[in-house]
Formats: sequence, structure tokens, C-alpha cells
Amino acid sequence: MSRFAFARRTPALAFAIAGLAAFAQTPSRAADACMAKSARGIAPVVELYTSEGCNSCPPADQWLSKLKSDPNVVALAFHVDYWDRLGWKDRFASAAFTERQATQQASNGARFSYTPQVVVDGQDRKDWWSLPTPIAARPAAPVEVVLSRDGDRVTATVAASARSPKRLAAYWAVTEQGHVTAVKAGENEGVTLHHDFVVRDYKTVPAWAASADSAQTIVFQPATPSDAAHPRQVNLVVLDAETGRPVQAVKIGC
Repeated sequence: MSRFAFARRTPALAFAIAGLAAFAQTPSRAADACMAKSARGIAPVVELYTSEGCNSCPPADQWLSKLKSDPNVVALAFHVDYWDRLGWKDRFASAAFTERQATQQASNGARFSYTPQVVVDGQDRKDWWSLPTPIAARPAAPVEVVLSRDGDRVTATVAASARSPKRLAAYWAVTEQGHVTAVKAGENEGVTLHHDFVVRDYKTVPAWAASADSAQTIVFQPATPSDAAHPRQVNLVVLDAETGRPVQAVKIGC
């Protein structure tokens, strides 16, 4: 089986970015706290829906890992759980990720859920394997975002401009690098899989009315403890609440 199709119905701040860093977010560090600011362009957001039980997924997992060389991209590997009943339980899978994939069909152009699925900037990309890297940022972001971390607590400040959608929404995703799994059953039996950008914590932020006169503050406390063996990033993706398309994304790994 090379692909598993799963059809279902489920339910003013301004920060200067100078010189060559015009399209790169800017991290800084001070003691146990750190900060990251968004770029002028909209950071590319790449979502991979994958599973350890899918034998057509490893090439997509490997492709996603190559994005570690692209400092601008926000990459997210959502492991879905509908393959778990077919012989191998994916330890990273979540019903919440399956639900997210199904819900996104309304806006990303996909007719059904499948793996591996790559969604770039809110659009289903069946040609993911041919996408050039680095993935170009879209210009002129309508919002500016600052992330600051103090201990495990991350605070986001989202400042809308006059070009911002009227309503914004967002989601947080904590990702980890360098996971390895020796699969002992299912379609990938006997294969050792390598995973990067694995989503370990995911939380949506309800929509709010955007205003150029006041910034929105969002606070996030990861539910999963950090693991020194697997470097993590905290990612915030800000969306147009009407279309579901990202309007900015920022990651913080310090």
C-alpha cells in the first residue's frame, strides 16, 4: 500500500529588520530569557501530515528534515493517528492532529485526508517533492510578532497593521528534532525512521478582532517537559481567521 486515503468530516508596535536580515526572524538571548522577532516578509509555514505506519511517508519525513538548513521556514510534522489501527502505533500520533488535518480541508484545497500530505502556507501541495529550497517568504506581512521566553513561559505580542485581516487567529506548536524509531510492525516493519520537527504540543488560539491601535498578547506554557536530547522550538503561526491562511509565523529555540 503506497498511500492511505482517509476521508472524514470532523467537526503601533514596529520592529526594524535591517540589511540582509530583511526576511529572517531575529533571535536574541539574555540569561535564561530570549526573544525572537518576525521578519518583514511572511515566514513560510510547512505542515507535514505523516505517520510511522505509512510506508510512503519516510521520503516526506526526509524531505522535511532538509528544511533544517532554511532558517526562515516554520516546519511542523503532525503525526496522525488513523494508521495506528493497522499494525503499528505511532508514539507521536494524536487525534488532535487528525482532526486538524480534516478541518483544514475546508481551506487548503484537499478533497480528503491522506498521508503524506504537505501543506505550504495553507495550500495543499501534492508536488512537495519538487518545491525549491529555501522556500521563499511572501512579502509584506500584515502583522508583526515578537516572542519572548522566560523559563518555560512564552509570551507573544501580535501587532496588526492597517493591512491586517479584520480577524486573526493563531496556533502554538512545540516541535522537537532528532527522534529515531525502530518500527517493529505494520507497513514499515524493520525500518528505522528518523524524524525532525515533530509536533509534541499543540494549542489553538481563538480568533480576535485585529486593531492597528492595540497589540494582542498571548501567553503559552508548553504541556510537555523539555528534553535535552531532542532540541525543541516553540512556534506561533498567526492566521487570517476567515481564510485560515498564515499571515506570519515565528519560532523560538533559545
